[in-house]
Amino acid sequence: MTEGFYEVLHRRRDVRAEFTGAPVDPPALRRVLDAAHAAPSVGLSQPWDFVLIEDRATRQAFHDHVRAERDVFAATLSADEAAKFARIKIDGVLESSLSVVVTYDPDRGAPAVLGRHAIADAGLYSVCLAIQNLWLAATAEGLGVGWVSFYREPYVRELLDIPHGIRPVAWLCLGPVTRLADTPDLERHGWRSRAPLEAALHHDRWQRRTD
Repeated sequence: MTEGFYEVLHRRRDVRAEFTGAPVDPPALRRVLDAAHAAPSVGLSQPWDFVLIEDRATRQAFHDHVRAERDVFAATLSADEAAKFARIKIDGVLESSLSVVVTYDPDRGAPAVLGRHAIADAGLYSVCLAIQNLWLAATAEGLGVGWVSFYREPYVRELLDIPHGIRPVAWLCLGPVTRLADTPDLERHGWRSRAPLEAALHHDRWQRRTD
């Protein structure tokens, strides 16, 4: 049982190019969303909502927005970085079966949110835990997830009629995949390499590194 959990944890990938577009089994989708909703949250505020998007026109509009933002980012890169970036597919919005937008409502449970007194972002952290639960559950179900981050929050809020004050934290592409890559895309395309645990490990105090 323990080995199964760690196998899922390390098999998880940010999927972009491997979606098949096949329908998601409704009971499996329900289990994935139940897992996300079971995440711990500050003050038991459960400050998340999940917007399921299958409409093609909505996804096409978002895809066009993502393409434009990709071009904006590409213009800031050096020639070498731009060449690497051009090889990286950044979204699977149109190829995936559906999208799930996870939002954060800072007023959920307010004004007295137990545990948010000194850390204002604790509610946002809670939403990230729900996203991680969703991602791991999807992996266990044999589904892929891709987190699209090339978007402006006001655009998504207007596109999906999200009320003012509620933040769209993650646009997730979800669906069956041909496979999950052995090596993450960004490593495979030479954008970054994964650092070992030791590079992030400190004992008792922050330890300065010369490299």
